[in-house]
Amino acid sequence: MNIKLLVVGKTDEKYLQEGIDVYVKRLKHYVNFELAVIPALKDQKGASPEEIKSREAVLILKQLEKSDRIVLLDEHGTEHTSVGFSQYVQKQMNAGVRNLTFVIGGAFGFAPEVYAAANDKVSLSKLTFNHQMVRLFFVEQLYRAFTILRNEPYHNE
Repeated sequence: MNIKLLVVGKTDEKYLQEGIDVYVKRLKHYVNFELAVIPALKDQKGASPEEIKSREAVLILKQLEKSDRIVLLDEHGTEHTSVGFSQYVQKQMNAGVRNLTFVIGGAFGFAPEVYAAANDKVSLSKLTFNHQMVRLFFVEQLYRAFTILRNEPYHNE
């Protein structure tokens, strides 16, 4: 299985990027993983959140393949425990999904056309997080999922 995390805009904070890099490196031991960054929009001054989401949607949709199983990281998605998320990943592997693409939108979330293209939505928490912090939280949880699936000691119950 190939897993891709598609994000809008680079990670600005060095401490977040360093953490992301740690887990991306660890993930490569378990799965073919790619972190793909869509460049942030230029000329956002005066644009409404809806306009920004719409412009980002065009860029997001260009990065998706018909064969991808698309999962949006969205506050209205299904919440899982870490064990539950590992089971979700296992279910995708068992179903023969070849390309599992998780998408983190920009600061304002997703446009309706991105929701329409998605196969699923997952929420990391009922709390609201900065969209750049979610990147770190997600790659850590994905790493944790693989350690759970392999019965490795990283996760404590």
